[in-house]
Amino acid sequence: MRTVTIVGASLSGLYAARELRTQGFDGRLVIVGEEPHHPYDRPPLSKDFLTGRADESRLALTDADETAALDAEWLLGVRAHGLDPRGRTVLLDDGRTVSTDGVVIATGAAARRLPGDGLAGVHTLRTLDDARALRADLTRGSRRVVVIGGGFIGAETASSCARLGHTVTVVEAAPLPLLPQLGTDMATVCAALHRRGGVELVTGTGVAALRGTATVTGVDLTDGRTLPADIVITGIGAVPETGWLAGSALALHDGVLCDDGCVTALPQVVAVGDVARVGGTRAEHWTSATEQPRAAVTNLLAGRTLVTARTVPYFWSDQYDSRIQFTGRRREGDTVHVTEGEITDDGLPGESGFLARYERDGRTVALLGVDRPRAFLRARRELQRELRQDGRPGEDRRKTETAVL
Repeated sequence: MRTVTIVGASLSGLYAARELRTQGFDGRLVIVGEEPHHPYDRPPLSKDFLTGRADESRLALTDADETAALDAEWLLGVRAHGLDPRGRTVLLDDGRTVSTDGVVIATGAAARRLPGDGLAGVHTLRTLDDARALRADLTRGSRRVVVIGGGFIGAETASSCARLGHTVTVVEAAPLPLLPQLGTDMATVCAALHRRGGVELVTGTGVAALRGTATVTGVDLTDGRTLPADIVITGIGAVPETGWLAGSALALHDGVLCDDGCVTALPQVVAVGDVARVGGTRAEHWTSATEQPRAAVTNLLAGRTLVTARTVPYFWSDQYDSRIQFTGRRREGDTVHVTEGEITDDGLPGESGFLARYERDGRTVALLGVDRPRAFLRARRELQRELRQDGRPGEDRRKTETAVL
């Protein structure tokens, strides 16, 4: 294999580049990125960057020394337009082509949008350019901000806007924020954090339309109410960036379908990160983006699946001065118990936070920690050991060689 092309100058794309060099690939390495920026850290965009506590220099994931050591050709500010597996070619939208022997698909996901979001004052928060535009809008005096979606991005952005002194309302279609991820008992805690932060939480209703002509002026809800708004932020999930792969013969269904080792149906093509549906699951988590490339690169260089990469999901979120950490796989019907710390009568974490365990059939399957990082780290390590001992999905383990799908 003389040339490998990574499509996506993302976190997972960067980790794939590192793995290629670490695992001995010394050939031509091409990295294609739609954004004009080198890889940067996305989690701070909704937190310290938005509030002005971190500048762009602190977002960079690489420095000049590492960039030189990777010895890659960076094609930035250009979008991949197609993949020709027969000609082993990546097509770019500026007319160029990249001939390659192997491909790592790391194009991530794009923010889901609402009809009418072309109005001035309507924002998504997925990229650095998104964050720049929103931060500039938030500096123009006191604003009425409506955040649509009470998930992690929505909650973090609402928290940052409240910290900046704006009047903030969060609209969540579900009865509670983060209900699918945490279940009713723990989602109630997240609702209490919004109240503590001085943010109005509107639940159980959706968005009917955005008001305004050139600039947004309000949000019409499906229950008939209208919320006045100077700024609207939509945080309603993301869509995997697979459009450029149409016609490539890859199996696409909510991402690029891969086996447990990130190997696709095309020889010498693997996928990692938010765009990859690995072993039937697509997980938009930091751990997936950073751990999948190790297995993917091993399998790419070998030409067959040698290693699996089904990691234990882990995510964290900073909301209203609280750190929320979660790991594992929760299902409906799991029971949850606070095993350390406490939840107060008003639904908030106690002074020392708390650790909660989700159980199924007498086993711990997931953990939630709020403002209790040491206890969470200890319990997380225990959970990982138990999963490895049981041989359940979640570890990166060697297996018998199988042919590429």
